[in-house]
Amino acid sequence: MTAAENFEVPDLENQVDSEQEVLDEGDVAADYLEELLDIADLDGDIDIEIRGGRTYISIVTDEAGTDLSGLVGKDGEVLDALQELTRLAVLNATGERSRLVLDIAGYRSDRADQLRTIADEAIQKARETGEEVHLEPMSAYERKLVHDVIADAGLHSESEGESGRRHIVVSTLDN
Repeated sequence: MTAAENFEVPDLENQVDSEQEVLDEGDVAADYLEELLDIADLDGDIDIEIRGGRTYISIVTDEAGTDLSGLVGKDGEVLDALQELTRLAVLNATGERSRLVLDIAGYRSDRADQLRTIADEAIQKARETGEEVHLEPMSAYERKLVHDVIADAGLHSESEGESGRRHIVVSTLDN
């Protein structure tokens, strides 16, 4: 078999279909969120971005006096609920499960910075003491971000606990 015969042609049709599905997902989610903002009588701009095959939707506002913090809630609880409702709206409209990420007023990007700091501090403590470091409970999305930072630093992490008490334990590879 020659090298040319062994070469596989990429499945462009399926790639285009999946890109179109992600774009459709973004449109459905944006329509749903626009209606939500109208019902709540809030002004906000919806930005859609596709990164790594995943839809990222941000609601921001430049309007003076428009406060979107009610859509974020304490520790992002309302934001998490709105994200799940938006995913359900996409599922209902497209028949496909969605992994879209919703950010409101920059909460998730600010929180990602905080999580990087928390992970860096845990990494430093684990290296200094050689002991396991238990972090505070966090959502699955937040745990994923922290696991990635810890893995990039060459340390080991795993999630422990149940439900709302699920947290990350950081350790050196020597443990």
